Amino acid sequence: MSRMKDRYTSDVVPALRKEFGYSNPMAVPRIEKVVINMGLGEATSNAKIADVGADEISRIAGQKALVRRSTKSIAQFKLREGMPIGAMVTLRGERMYEFLDRLITLGLPRVRDFRGVSPKGFDGRGNYTLGLRDQLLFPEIDYMKVDKPRGMNVSVVTTAKTDEEARKLLQLMGMPFRTN
Repeated sequence: MSRMKDRYTSDVVPALRKEFGYSNPMAVPRIEKVVINMGLGEATSNAKIADVGADEISRIAGQKALVRRSTKSIAQFKLREGMPIGAMVTLRGERMYEFLDRLITLGLPRVRDFRGVSPKGFDGRGNYTLGLRDQLLFPEIDYMKVDKPRGMNVSVVTTAKTDEEARKLLQLMGMPFRTN
């Protein structure tokens, strides 16, 4: 069992049950999945960029990334239907907990002038989205092989009903929220 999952079962569940008064242990919010998404807009002119982006996400996540293609043509962006425009991966179970552990303990502290993640990233339904500016935060990425820094979005989908429950869940899991 991963360190993060062990922490969830031993520390987070009892704390959430005490704070929110859940009588049923299955009612306690949990992390359902983590979705990592990287937009590759410049892949419209060079298709190899999509492969490079997908490879980087695959190394970060430990799971093969899916290259996303456009569903319709948009003339102003010189985009045709079927062109690669992004890469994504959905993590669940053990890999999800391992990725969150690496993000919180290794990735986020490597951000320059890091003061915590924004508490405004919740969507109103208990899901949290975090934007990262470049992929070099993760030790799996070789600095010498990176041609250009590319940002990515990390979405943490929880079973929490409200943002307050989800915030407390992520806070207890170790997410360093900024205090304004």
